[in-house]
Amino acid sequence: MEKAEKIKILQDLVNINTVNGNEIEVAKYLQQLLSDHGIQANIDEFGDNRANLQAEIGNQNVDTKTLVFSGHQDTVSIDDESAWEHSPFEAYIDGDKLYGRGAADMKSGLAAETIALIELYENSDVELNGTLRLIVTAGEEYGAQGAYRLNEQHAIDDADALVIGEATDGQVIYAHSGSFNYRIKSSGKAAHSSTPERGVNAIQGLVNYINLEKDLFSDAPEDPYLGKVQHSITVIRGGEQVNTIPAQAELEGNIRPTESFNNAKVILRIQETIEQLNDLYDAKLELEIIHNFEAVETQKDNDFIQTVQKSAQAAFDDRQVGLTIMNGATDASVFVKNNVGLPTVILGPDGDTVTHQLNEYTTISSYLNLIDAYQGIACNFLK
Repeated sequence: MEKAEKIKILQDLVNINTVNGNEIEVAKYLQQLLSDHGIQANIDEFGDNRANLQAEIGNQNVDTKTLVFSGHQDTVSIDDESAWEHSPFEAYIDGDKLYGRGAADMKSGLAAETIALIELYENSDVELNGTLRLIVTAGEEYGAQGAYRLNEQHAIDDADALVIGEATDGQVIYAHSGSFNYRIKSSGKAAHSSTPERGVNAIQGLVNYINLEKDLFSDAPEDPYLGKVQHSITVIRGGEQVNTIPAQAELEGNIRPTESFNNAKVILRIQETIEQLNDLYDAKLELEIIHNFEAVETQKDNDFIQTVQKSAQAAFDDRQVGLTIMNGATDASVFVKNNVGLPTVILGPDGDTVTHQLNEYTTISSYLNLIDAYQGIACNFLK
Protein backbone atom coordinates (compact mmCIF):
# COMPACT_ATOMS: atom_id res chain seq x y z
CA MET A 1 0.00 0.00 0.00
CA GLU A 2 1.36 3.43 -0.91
CA LYS A 3 2.23 5.96 1.81
CA ALA A 4 -0.38 8.44 0.59
CA GLU A 5 -3.15 5.84 0.87
CA LYS A 6 -2.10 4.95 4.40
CA ILE A 7 -2.28 8.60 5.43
CA LYS A 8 -5.65 9.03 3.75
CA ILE A 9 -7.08 6.06 5.67
CA LEU A 10 -6.12 7.72 8.94
CA GLN A 11 -7.59 11.03 7.77
CA ASP A 12 -10.82 9.30 6.79
CA LEU A 13 -11.15 7.71 10.23
CA VAL A 14 -10.49 10.97 12.06
CA ASN A 15 -13.10 12.67 9.89
CA ILE A 16 -15.79 10.30 11.19
CA ASN A 17 -17.29 11.71 14.39
CA THR A 18 -17.34 8.89 16.94
CA VAL A 19 -17.58 10.89 20.16
CA ASN A 20 -18.90 8.32 22.62
CA GLY A 21 -20.76 6.48 19.85
CA ASN A 22 -21.46 6.14 16.10
CA GLU A 23 -18.87 3.37 15.77
CA ILE A 24 -20.95 1.75 13.04
CA GLU A 25 -19.61 4.28 10.52
CA VAL A 26 -16.00 3.36 11.28
CA ALA A 27 -16.85 -0.35 11.26
CA LYS A 28 -18.45 -0.07 7.81
CA TYR A 29 -15.47 1.88 6.51
CA LEU A 30 -13.01 -0.73 7.78
CA GLN A 31 -15.16 -3.59 6.51
CA GLN A 32 -15.16 -2.09 3.01
CA LEU A 33 -11.42 -1.38 3.16
CA LEU A 34 -10.66 -4.96 4.17
CA SER A 35 -13.06 -6.32 1.55
CA ASP A 36 -11.33 -4.26 -1.15
CA HIS A 37 -8.19 -6.22 -0.28
CA GLY A 38 -9.83 -9.64 -0.15
CA ILE A 39 -10.35 -9.95 3.61
CA GLN A 40 -13.78 -10.71 5.06
CA ALA A 41 -14.74 -8.74 8.16
CA ASN A 42 -17.82 -9.30 10.29
CA ILE A 43 -19.70 -6.44 11.92
CA ASP A 44 -21.71 -6.97 15.09
CA GLU A 45 -24.18 -4.11 15.59
CA PHE A 46 -25.73 -3.76 19.03
CA GLY A 47 -27.97 -0.74 18.89
CA ASP A 48 -27.69 3.04 18.84
CA ASN A 49 -25.10 2.94 16.02
CA ARG A 50 -22.66 0.92 18.10
CA ALA A 51 -20.73 -1.95 16.52
CA ASN A 52 -17.73 -4.23 16.90
CA LEU A 53 -15.80 -5.70 13.99
CA GLN A 54 -13.67 -8.83 13.60
CA ALA A 55 -11.43 -10.11 10.83
CA GLU A 56 -8.59 -12.61 10.67
CA ILE A 57 -5.94 -13.99 8.38
CA GLY A 58 -3.31 -16.71 8.59
CA ASN A 59 -2.95 -20.45 8.84
CA GLN A 60 -5.42 -21.93 11.30
CA ASN A 61 -3.88 -25.38 11.64
CA VAL A 62 -4.20 -27.30 14.89
CA ASP A 63 -1.68 -26.33 17.59
CA THR A 64 -0.85 -22.96 16.04
CA LYS A 65 -1.04 -19.73 17.99
CA THR A 66 -3.50 -16.86 17.80
CA LEU A 67 -2.32 -13.25 17.99
CA VAL A 68 -4.90 -10.49 18.45
CA PHE A 69 -4.56 -6.86 17.42
CA SER A 70 -7.24 -4.74 19.09
CA GLY A 71 -8.33 -1.12 19.04
CA HIS A 72 -11.38 1.01 19.78
CA GLN A 73 -13.31 3.28 17.43
CA ASP A 74 -14.86 5.80 19.83
CA THR A 75 -13.33 9.02 21.08
CA VAL A 76 -13.93 11.31 24.01
CA SER A 77 -15.81 14.58 23.64
CA ILE A 78 -14.20 17.78 22.35
CA ASP A 79 -15.71 20.30 24.80
CA ASP A 80 -15.40 23.67 23.04
CA GLU A 81 -14.92 23.08 19.29
CA SER A 82 -14.17 26.76 18.73
CA ALA A 83 -11.07 26.46 20.92
CA TRP A 84 -9.44 24.07 18.45
CA GLU A 85 -7.01 25.56 15.96
CA HIS A 86 -8.57 23.36 13.28
CA SER A 87 -11.83 21.41 13.14
CA PRO A 88 -11.42 18.28 15.30
CA PHE A 89 -13.30 16.23 12.69
CA GLU A 90 -11.34 17.39 9.67
CA ALA A 91 -7.90 15.78 9.94
CA TYR A 92 -5.34 18.53 9.39
CA ILE A 93 -1.71 17.92 8.46
CA ASP A 94 1.03 20.35 9.42
CA GLY A 95 4.45 18.95 8.61
CA ASP A 96 4.76 15.59 10.35
CA LYS A 97 1.76 16.16 12.64
CA LEU A 98 -1.80 15.06 11.90
CA TYR A 99 -4.37 16.82 14.08
CA GLY A 100 -7.91 15.80 15.01
CA ARG A 101 -9.98 14.13 17.70
CA GLY A 102 -8.87 10.52 17.85
CA ALA A 103 -5.65 11.13 15.92
CA ALA A 104 -3.71 9.67 18.84
CA ASP A 105 -6.47 7.95 20.83
CA MET A 106 -6.75 5.80 18.92
CA LYS A 107 -7.61 5.93 15.26
CA SER A 108 -3.94 5.93 14.25
CA GLY A 109 -3.36 2.68 16.12
CA LEU A 110 -6.56 1.25 14.68
CA ALA A 111 -5.63 2.22 11.13
CA ALA A 112 -2.12 0.83 11.59
CA GLU A 113 -3.47 -2.51 12.81
CA THR A 114 -5.84 -2.75 9.85
CA ILE A 115 -3.19 -1.84 7.29
CA ALA A 116 -0.73 -4.31 8.85
CA LEU A 117 -3.34 -7.04 8.42
CA ILE A 118 -3.87 -6.09 4.77
CA GLU A 119 -0.19 -5.88 3.88
CA LEU A 120 0.60 -9.21 5.54
CA TYR A 121 -2.29 -10.82 3.68
CA GLU A 122 -1.13 -9.47 0.34
CA ASN A 123 2.57 -10.22 0.84
CA SER A 124 3.30 -13.49 -0.92
CA ASP A 125 6.62 -13.77 0.89
CA VAL A 126 4.90 -13.96 4.29
CA GLU A 127 3.33 -17.14 5.63
CA LEU A 128 1.89 -16.82 9.11
CA ASN A 129 1.97 -20.05 11.08
CA GLY A 130 -1.12 -19.26 13.09
CA THR A 131 -4.02 -16.81 13.22
CA LEU A 132 -3.79 -13.02 13.23
CA ARG A 133 -7.12 -11.61 14.38
CA LEU A 134 -8.23 -7.99 14.31
CA ILE A 135 -10.77 -7.06 16.98
CA VAL A 136 -12.26 -3.56 16.74
CA THR A 137 -14.36 -2.41 19.67
CA ALA A 138 -17.04 0.12 20.56
CA GLY A 139 -17.47 2.11 23.74
CA GLU A 140 -14.00 1.77 25.23
CA GLU A 141 -13.89 5.33 26.52
CA TYR A 142 -16.79 4.85 28.90
CA GLY A 143 -17.71 1.39 30.09
CA ALA A 144 -16.05 -0.83 27.44
CA GLN A 145 -19.42 -2.09 26.22
CA GLY A 146 -17.88 -3.58 23.09
CA ALA A 147 -15.20 -5.51 24.96
CA TYR A 148 -17.72 -6.96 27.41
CA ARG A 149 -19.90 -8.04 24.48
CA LEU A 150 -16.92 -9.71 22.83
CA ASN A 151 -16.18 -11.56 26.05
CA GLU A 152 -19.74 -12.87 26.05
CA GLN A 153 -19.06 -14.11 22.52
CA HIS A 154 -15.74 -15.70 23.63
CA ALA A 155 -13.86 -13.77 20.95
CA ILE A 156 -10.67 -13.56 22.98
CA ASP A 157 -10.71 -16.90 24.81
CA ASP A 158 -8.33 -18.67 22.40
CA ALA A 159 -5.82 -15.82 22.11
CA ASP A 160 -2.18 -16.51 22.95
CA ALA A 161 -1.12 -12.86 22.93
CA LEU A 162 -2.74 -9.44 22.61
CA VAL A 163 -1.60 -6.07 21.26
CA ILE A 164 -3.62 -2.94 22.09
CA GLY A 165 -2.89 0.00 19.80
CA GLU A 166 -3.29 2.93 22.20
CA ALA A 167 -0.79 5.78 21.79
CA THR A 168 2.46 5.07 23.67
CA ASP A 169 5.02 7.17 21.75
CA GLY A 170 6.42 3.92 20.39
CA GLN A 171 7.18 2.56 23.86
CA VAL A 172 6.10 -0.92 24.95
CA ILE A 173 3.67 -0.96 27.89
CA TYR A 174 3.81 -4.37 29.58
CA ALA A 175 1.58 -3.57 32.58
CA HIS A 176 -1.21 -1.18 33.41
CA SER A 177 -3.41 -0.68 36.42
CA GLY A 178 -7.07 -1.48 36.60
CA SER A 179 -9.72 1.16 36.93
CA PHE A 180 -12.47 0.82 39.50
CA ASN A 181 -15.19 3.47 39.51
CA TYR A 182 -17.71 3.40 42.32
CA ARG A 183 -20.54 5.35 43.92
CA ILE A 184 -21.52 5.49 47.58
CA LYS A 185 -25.06 6.57 48.38
CA SER A 186 -25.84 7.91 51.81
CA SER A 187 -29.39 7.80 53.16
CA GLY A 188 -30.53 9.89 56.11
CA LYS A 189 -33.69 11.64 57.19
CA ALA A 190 -34.89 15.08 56.14
CA ALA A 191 -35.68 17.76 58.72
CA HIS A 192 -35.78 21.54 59.02
CA SER A 193 -32.35 23.01 59.65
CA SER A 194 -33.70 24.76 62.77
CA THR A 195 -34.22 21.32 64.35
CA PRO A 196 -31.35 19.20 62.99
CA GLU A 197 -31.72 16.70 65.82
CA ARG A 198 -34.94 15.49 64.19
CA GLY A 199 -33.12 14.49 61.02
CA VAL A 200 -30.15 12.41 59.92
CA ASN A 201 -27.72 14.32 57.72
CA ALA A 202 -26.82 12.21 54.67
CA ILE A 203 -23.87 14.49 53.90
CA GLN A 204 -22.36 13.67 57.28
CA GLY A 205 -22.56 10.02 56.32
CA LEU A 206 -20.33 10.75 53.35
CA VAL A 207 -17.97 12.83 55.49
CA ASN A 208 -17.52 9.84 57.78
CA TYR A 209 -16.42 7.75 54.79
CA ILE A 210 -14.21 10.49 53.35
CA ASN A 211 -12.33 10.79 56.63
CA LEU A 212 -11.39 7.10 56.38
CA GLU A 213 -10.87 6.94 52.60
CA LYS A 214 -7.60 8.88 52.60
CA ASP A 215 -5.91 6.02 54.49
CA LEU A 216 -8.11 3.22 53.20
CA PHE A 217 -5.35 1.49 51.22
CA SER A 218 -2.29 2.59 53.18
CA ASP A 219 -1.53 -1.01 54.14
CA ALA A 220 -2.08 -2.43 50.64
CA PRO A 221 1.05 -4.19 49.33
CA GLU A 222 3.03 -2.30 46.72
CA ASP A 223 2.94 -4.02 43.34
CA PRO A 224 6.40 -4.78 41.90
CA TYR A 225 5.41 -3.19 38.58
CA LEU A 226 2.50 -0.84 39.21
CA GLY A 227 3.44 0.40 42.66
CA LYS A 228 0.85 1.71 45.11
CA VAL A 229 -2.92 1.58 44.75
CA GLN A 230 -3.97 5.06 43.59
CA HIS A 231 -7.36 6.31 44.79
CA SER A 232 -9.38 9.50 44.76
CA ILE A 233 -12.85 10.81 45.55
CA THR A 234 -13.76 12.87 42.51
CA VAL A 235 -17.50 13.71 42.68
CA ILE A 236 -19.79 14.64 45.56
CA ARG A 237 -23.47 15.58 45.57
CA GLY A 238 -25.81 16.32 48.45
CA GLY A 239 -28.56 18.57 49.61
CA GLU A 240 -31.16 20.57 47.70
CA GLN A 241 -32.01 23.49 49.96
CA VAL A 242 -29.91 25.40 52.43
CA ASN A 243 -32.44 25.22 55.29
CA THR A 244 -33.17 21.48 54.98
CA ILE A 245 -31.20 18.60 56.45
CA PRO A 246 -30.49 16.42 53.39
CA ALA A 247 -31.90 12.89 53.33
CA GLN A 248 -29.79 11.80 50.33
CA ALA A 249 -26.21 12.36 49.25
CA GLU A 250 -23.69 10.52 47.16
CA LEU A 251 -20.06 10.52 46.13
CA GLU A 252 -18.07 8.89 43.36
CA GLY A 253 -14.49 7.74 43.39
CA ASN A 254 -11.86 6.14 41.21
CA ILE A 255 -9.32 3.53 42.27
CA ARG A 256 -6.43 2.03 40.28
CA PRO A 257 -6.08 -1.56 41.47
CA THR A 258 -2.96 -3.63 40.88
CA GLU A 259 -2.39 -7.37 40.69
CA SER A 260 -1.00 -7.29 44.23
CA PHE A 261 -4.18 -5.61 45.50
CA ASN A 262 -6.77 -6.46 42.91
CA ASN A 263 -10.35 -5.40 42.26
CA ALA A 264 -11.86 -8.05 44.51
CA LYS A 265 -9.73 -6.87 47.43
CA VAL A 266 -10.65 -3.26 46.71
CA ILE A 267 -14.36 -4.09 46.77
CA LEU A 268 -14.01 -6.04 50.01
CA ARG A 269 -12.11 -3.18 51.68
CA ILE A 270 -14.74 -0.60 50.74
CA GLN A 271 -17.61 -2.88 51.75
CA GLU A 272 -16.07 -3.62 55.14
CA THR A 273 -15.57 0.10 55.72
CA ILE A 274 -19.18 0.86 54.84
CA GLU A 275 -20.45 -1.86 57.17
CA GLN A 276 -18.31 -0.46 59.97
CA LEU A 277 -19.69 3.04 59.45
CA ASN A 278 -23.27 1.79 59.18
CA ASP A 279 -22.87 0.14 62.59
CA LEU A 280 -21.54 3.35 64.14
CA TYR A 281 -23.73 6.06 62.64
CA ASP A 282 -27.36 6.70 61.69
CA ALA A 283 -26.76 7.66 58.05
CA LYS A 284 -26.60 4.45 56.03
CA LEU A 285 -24.16 3.95 53.18
CA GLU A 286 -24.54 1.71 50.14
CA LEU A 287 -21.86 0.77 47.57
CA GLU A 288 -22.60 0.78 43.84
CA ILE A 289 -19.98 -0.41 41.34
CA ILE A 290 -19.89 1.66 38.14
CA HIS A 291 -16.91 0.20 36.26
CA ASN A 292 -14.71 -2.70 37.29
CA PHE A 293 -11.62 -3.07 35.08
CA GLU A 294 -8.80 -5.42 36.03
CA ALA A 295 -5.08 -4.67 36.17
CA VAL A 296 -3.07 -6.18 33.32
CA GLU A 297 0.49 -7.38 33.87
CA THR A 298 2.91 -9.49 31.86
CA GLN A 299 6.40 -10.28 33.13
CA LYS A 300 9.08 -8.12 31.50
CA ASP A 301 11.09 -11.19 30.51
CA ASN A 302 8.11 -12.89 28.85
CA ASP A 303 9.00 -14.09 25.33
CA PHE A 304 6.15 -12.10 23.82
CA ILE A 305 7.25 -8.88 25.51
CA GLN A 306 10.76 -9.41 24.18
CA THR A 307 9.42 -10.10 20.69
CA VAL A 308 7.37 -6.91 20.72
CA GLN A 309 10.27 -4.80 21.96
CA LYS A 310 12.62 -6.11 19.27
CA SER A 311 10.03 -5.59 16.53
CA ALA A 312 9.21 -2.09 17.77
CA GLN A 313 12.88 -1.14 18.01
CA ALA A 314 13.47 -2.31 14.44
CA ALA A 315 10.58 -0.13 13.23
CA PHE A 316 11.16 2.93 15.43
CA ASP A 317 14.81 3.50 14.53
CA ASP A 318 14.53 7.18 15.51
CA ARG A 319 14.26 6.42 19.24
CA GLN A 320 15.12 3.99 22.00
CA VAL A 321 12.18 1.67 22.63
CA GLY A 322 11.84 0.79 26.29
CA LEU A 323 9.57 -1.29 28.49
CA THR A 324 7.33 0.70 30.80
CA ILE A 325 3.96 0.83 32.59
CA MET A 326 0.97 3.16 32.81
CA ASN A 327 -1.87 3.82 35.23
CA GLY A 328 -4.57 4.09 32.57
CA ALA A 329 -6.83 1.17 31.65
CA THR A 330 -7.69 -0.34 28.26
CA ASP A 331 -10.02 -2.94 26.76
CA ALA A 332 -7.42 -5.48 27.87
CA SER A 333 -8.75 -4.98 31.41
CA VAL A 334 -11.96 -6.63 30.22
CA PHE A 335 -10.41 -9.24 27.94
CA VAL A 336 -8.25 -10.73 30.70
CA LYS A 337 -11.39 -11.60 32.64
CA ASN A 338 -11.98 -14.38 30.07
CA ASN A 339 -8.32 -15.11 29.41
CA VAL A 340 -6.45 -14.83 32.69
CA GLY A 341 -2.73 -14.27 32.29
CA LEU A 342 -2.99 -13.41 28.58
CA PRO A 343 0.38 -11.90 27.52
CA THR A 344 -0.52 -8.33 26.64
CA VAL A 345 1.23 -5.20 25.42
CA ILE A 346 0.08 -1.70 24.59
CA LEU A 347 2.03 -0.27 21.67
CA GLY A 348 1.01 2.74 19.65
CA PRO A 349 2.10 5.93 17.88
CA ASP A 350 3.09 9.36 19.12
CA GLY A 351 0.55 11.43 21.01
CA ASP A 352 0.42 9.81 24.43
CA THR A 353 0.74 13.21 26.13
CA VAL A 354 -2.09 14.84 24.13
CA THR A 355 -4.82 12.21 24.24
CA HIS A 356 -8.19 13.60 25.39
CA GLN A 357 -6.78 17.11 25.00
CA LEU A 358 -7.29 20.20 22.86
CA ASN A 359 -5.58 19.99 19.44
CA GLU A 360 -4.88 16.27 19.77
CA TYR A 361 -2.38 14.97 17.23
CA THR A 362 -0.13 12.12 16.25
CA THR A 363 2.91 12.12 13.97
CA ILE A 364 2.71 10.61 10.52
CA SER A 365 6.20 9.16 10.85
CA SER A 366 5.32 7.26 14.02
CA TYR A 367 2.07 6.05 12.45
CA LEU A 368 3.93 4.62 9.45
CA ASN A 369 6.60 3.09 11.69
CA LEU A 370 3.86 1.49 13.77
CA ILE A 371 2.50 -0.37 10.74
CA ASP A 372 5.94 -1.91 10.26
CA ALA A 373 6.18 -2.74 13.97
CA TYR A 374 2.86 -4.57 13.95
CA GLN A 375 3.89 -6.60 10.92
CA GLY A 376 7.18 -7.50 12.60
CA ILE A 377 5.36 -8.63 15.74
CA ALA A 378 3.01 -10.86 13.74
CA CYS A 379 5.77 -12.41 11.66
CA ASN A 380 8.02 -13.07 14.66
CA PHE A 381 5.27 -14.41 16.93
CA LEU A 382 3.53 -16.53 14.30
CA LYS A 383 6.59 -18.09 12.74
